[in-house]
Amino acid sequence: MKILIAADGSPYTKRMLAYVAAHDEWLGAHHEYTIVTVVPAVTPRAAAVLDKDVLKSYYEEEAEKVLKPVRTFFKRQVEAPVQFVVKVGHPADQVVALADKTKPDLLVMGSHGHGSLGNLVMGSVATKVLAHTQVPVLLVR
Repeated sequence: MKILIAADGSPYTKRMLAYVAAHDEWLGAHHEYTIVTVVPAVTPRAAAVLDKDVLKSYYEEEAEKVLKPVRTFFKRQVEAPVQFVVKVGHPADQVVALADKTKPDLLVMGSHGHGSLGNLVMGSVATKVLAHTQVPVLLVR
């Protein structure tokens, strides 16, 4: 099974990884894992005055803050190779685009992220992903 996992480093990402670890059927060498994190883009006006290398370094550092604990988790839990993907832009748009492109059998993500309390039942990213992808989604609350 091809599993796409969206991670943002929020407490819900930690809960989602704990859920995955607690269910042996989600772990194992017989699955293919892709972990995606999306770094919000710097505004175009700010990006225009920044050196490209500085901007690239910023995106890489922000992504690594999220991916480092996820790498550690998968190193300990799964023997299968794991692919890590970093995207820049709006999280929901980038997750949906990657899911449409890679056609995973399942997309796993936390129900909320770093956003405000505006969406109490589900976060805005989760809501948009559910509305725009054809891939089955497992939301972990």
